[in-house]
Amino acid sequence: MDDKLFADLLASAQEMVQIEKGVQQPAAIRTYERPDTKAIRRNLNMKQDEFAQAIGVSTSLVQSWEQHRRYPDGAPLKLLRLLEKEPEFIRQLQAV
Repeated sequence: MDDKLFADLLASAQEMVQIEKGVQQPAAIRTYERPDTKAIRRNLNMKQDEFAQAIGVSTSLVQSWEQHRRYPDGAPLKLLRLLEKEPEFIRQLQAV
């Protein structure tokens, strides 16, 4: 491993320890809201099974997201965020 890369990694780990101990404040804190799957689906006037088929997941997965037993990640998360901003995109998904 490159010496500079190792030094940066070590410095980051030491900074993490200081933050965990409360000695240092993090430089930035980012929080991301999870998309409200049920609100997105209702905004589209779709039943769970229709919505699931359109976005390519199972109905039980949509139910789990809506009941907060599981949370979308990866491509489904990006797709839900897109549908929040561009609800008309659902028509293109249904056509595929």
